[in-house]
Amino acid sequence: MVSKNTIKRITSLGQKKYRQREGVFVAEGIKVVNELLLSSLELVELHTEDVSAFAKALSPQDQSKVNEATPAELKKLTFLKTAQKAVATFKMPEAIAIDRSGLTVVLDDVRDPGNLGTIIRLCDWFGIKQLVCSKATVDCYNPKVVQATMGSLTRVAIIYTDIDTYLASEHRPVFGTFMDGENIYAASLPQEGVIVMGNEANGISTGIEQLVTKRVAIPRFGITQATESLNVATATAICLSEFKRG
Repeated sequence: MVSKNTIKRITSLGQKKYRQREGVFVAEGIKVVNELLLSSLELVELHTEDVSAFAKALSPQDQSKVNEATPAELKKLTFLKTAQKAVATFKMPEAIAIDRSGLTVVLDDVRDPGNLGTIIRLCDWFGIKQLVCSKATVDCYNPKVVQATMGSLTRVAIIYTDIDTYLASEHRPVFGTFMDGENIYAASLPQEGVIVMGNEANGISTGIEQLVTKRVAIPRFGITQATESLNVATATAICLSEFKRG
């Protein structure tokens, strides 16, 4: 059984201010929760209609944190369009310093949860260990972001900071995507650098543009050349593929 107080507490975590105050976030679905259970994150509680689905991932000390719930109760806890078979809460990891080696992706005010979740998965896929986000970028612990990462949240360190201050002190080359940049397919791309991706509507902001040292472009091949821009997650996928292809 899930108490009214538990429902109230978990649903409050849909708001960033409560997540930050409690230092706790919500994860939904058997796959996502299992991924998080197998990571170093600390489980706070798990409500599920299928306890057996977590038998391999649950540690002995976490067994007492599991509660069997009905589909109706899980429906009251979900932040998704379709309720999953499990809802869990985990403690947020401790903040870490930025690692200035290898490739780092920087997000300049990306606002859509689906885009951020997909970008986190892309970083995981392409071996990018750190993702640096502006403070206006959507919270990576937003339930919809957590769901979209499909567990990659545990393998990519995400840091929120004043990216203008950070980029101004960066010793590696800073790449940004612009319509007038060098063709990314012909550019010489290093294995150490910073890749800045901009806001969905406005691209890279003027202030951050001044800190970009290398402008690259993803060329349009369409006959009409009518498409104004690519989705930021799609553009990130292309950029990371090209950087890794080397």
